[in-house]
Amino acid sequence: MNSETPSPVIRSIWAAAAVPGHEPPYDTVHLRVFYPAAPDGSDRERLSGVMAADRSGAPYPVAVIVSGVNVGQEAYRWLACRLAAAGIAAVTYDWVGTLFGGLNGITPGVDLDAARPAGYGTRPTTPSLRPVLDAVAKLGEPLDGVLDLSRVALIGHSAGGTVALQSARYFPEVKAVATYGAHTMVATMLGWPAGTVLPAQADCPVLLAAGTRDGVILGSADRYGEDAATRRDPIARTFDEALPDRDGANLLVHLAGANHFAIADPVDHTAARAFLDRDAEGDPEAIRDLLGDLVTAFCARHLGGAADALDPLLAAPGVAALQRR
Repeated sequence: MNSETPSPVIRSIWAAAAVPGHEPPYDTVHLRVFYPAAPDGSDRERLSGVMAADRSGAPYPVAVIVSGVNVGQEAYRWLACRLAAAGIAAVTYDWVGTLFGGLNGITPGVDLDAARPAGYGTRPTTPSLRPVLDAVAKLGEPLDGVLDLSRVALIGHSAGGTVALQSARYFPEVKAVATYGAHTMVATMLGWPAGTVLPAQADCPVLLAAGTRDGVILGSADRYGEDAATRRDPIARTFDEALPDRDGANLLVHLAGANHFAIADPVDHTAARAFLDRDAEGDPEAIRDLLGDLVTAFCARHLGGAADALDPLLAAPGVAALQRR
């Protein structure tokens, strides 16, 4: 007899939201919500393909995964499923909008005026989060009454992590921020002095996760106007300079051998900047598993989603370095 706890059934539904102030067709976010399901074998389930939510653990806190530039939401489906299995409903989304230079692509959305010296610290640097959260709040069945939108985490990759760090405090429901391959150093093209690290706009615990083999951040360093011979890692600087002391609740975790796209599965080599990345050292699946467990446990600790399993993970062999503040 198998004594192991069976894996929960995870299902998802789709929704869409309009982003105010943007012209169609580039004003629409397509989002997906992943949740623990309770299959009932009903005709409705069979004909619609929609499964009822497992209400035994409801209401579930919510994690919104904010993507990197030109990284489709399917790359984070594995993480969304892991979060949902731990009792944290997860939201992914795609927004095809305007990128730097006037090109179009998948974007977390960046309000450039909000990121300039005159605007920073007055409002979110991304206009996408409020429409996404509002759309999730309006969902009906099978999630009516299932989600607790007073307990939200933002999980951001690359530019998605940057806008999460720059925007979290403008959303009172956000209780935790976890990022991978993200920092708050700011480009000189926006009018900031060389080497500027912007203070994070987060009134909650923050996890900064990084890989020791990140080639994309290395390949972007000239944006910040620093001397290549003396510049420091922007993620480490963000931890030291952009975050307040929070009695050890803020964490900086470097994962051994992980590259910039360790969080993405699959990695789409036809878009984004994976061509700048370095090869991972070690088993990419094992690295991704540890990263997923860390992010899930961090969110669970601060959202009350599942048993607290964070501290043993911080001592795992795959953690190359750990700082707390």
